[in-house]
Amino acid sequence: MQPATSSVAAAAEPPYLVALNLTRRCNLSCAHCYLDAGALCHGDPGELDTEEVKRLIGQIAALSDQTMVVLTGGEPLLRADILALAEHAASLGLMVVLGTNGTLLTPARAEALAHAGVRAVGISVDSAGPVYHDRFRGVVGAWRKTMAGIDACRHAGLMFQIHFTVTDDNASQLEEMIELARETQAAVLNVFFLVCTGRGERLTNISAPVYARVLQRLAAAARDENELLIRARCAPHFKRMALELRPSLPVTRLDGYDAGGCLAGTRYCRVTPEGELTPCPYMELSAGTVRNGDFARLWHTSPLFAQLRSPKLSGRCGVCEYRLVCGGCRARPLARSGNLMGEDFLCDYEPGGGAVLEEGVAAAAGMPWTAAAEARLHHVPVFVRRFVKRRAENYAREHGADSVREDHLIALARRRFGAWQPGTPAPSPGIDK
Repeated sequence: MQPATSSVAAAAEPPYLVALNLTRRCNLSCAHCYLDAGALCHGDPGELDTEEVKRLIGQIAALSDQTMVVLTGGEPLLRADILALAEHAASLGLMVVLGTNGTLLTPARAEALAHAGVRAVGISVDSAGPVYHDRFRGVVGAWRKTMAGIDACRHAGLMFQIHFTVTDDNASQLEEMIELARETQAAVLNVFFLVCTGRGERLTNISAPVYARVLQRLAAAARDENELLIRARCAPHFKRMALELRPSLPVTRLDGYDAGGCLAGTRYCRVTPEGELTPCPYMELSAGTVRNGDFARLWHTSPLFAQLRSPKLSGRCGVCEYRLVCGGCRARPLARSGNLMGEDFLCDYEPGGGAVLEEGVAAAAGMPWTAAAEARLHHVPVFVRRFVKRRAENYAREHGADSVREDHLIALARRRFGAWQPGTPAPSPGIDK
């Protein structure tokens, strides 16, 4: 479905994040994948080729060089041009992240990705041990190969984050997954909540009570964790629960927090392997094809995106006091009833009729930073920059400094990730589960 093109440009910031699904090919057969795996082995002849992807990346960079581009799939490491695409995006100043199942990440590949300009790798892990993960991923031995891929990233000095898709079946492993992320020295633990599309339509997803319980635990863990950044994905209600904590977790955009609330079509979008621009991976609605149009024009003029940027929500979402900071997942009601603006049925919150909470609040004043420290912070991936900034300021205060210096950041990096360099061995976390 493709909406008619609007002649009136909607006021919109450049996207914070663009996911490029480069291929439908994959070496696994995951039960929850939103890409219907009809072309698992050979891909699709209609996939964007190297030059088309490079042209698209150039259009994204022309809109803003502050955008983070995620090269994903399917399994993006099955594309022979993956290094060339990463290098091209990095050369234009974009923050490049790779989304992978991790099974093909050899030490040589991890070093090559780092050399090409990939700043971080998101690796999918669905369990703290192999049995559930291998069953969920459809291949025996997948978990151990993924753990080896994590080791390869760590040895190459390549920042990585763990992506954990939670369902009723593995929600009990949340604490183990937090510990796994700590032990492997992941920078981030992203906890994803499945939206039933693609092959995921066959799953039971997650029940509302488990969903609420996991989000409440995540909010507290994110507030209290000092070494690991913990975030909820595809779960806008996380922001409400974070704000309800006492003390609360600052999760507004002015606090530098972009996770939590739904970003689809507002600060985030996805391009399919064939070039369709959609608000997120779980929405099949297309804003147009990048083959026939400029990315910036589609981003600014799409009626679909304009609707998401000025939503007229119905049901409980429409009267909820948290509607500006949460707004509910738009993909869930769309998948269930076709109503993009319907209430998010997975939320069990009953609006209380209070004042509507605003997204913008005054950000707390921070410490001064030296020019050298600011320059080093600029090289930190955007998705962990706020977290690193907070830790650096706390570290500087603990050491009696009146400003954050470059040596503070270096000390924190060594303490968190070790002093190893690409190509040198790093200590194993000793995981054998």
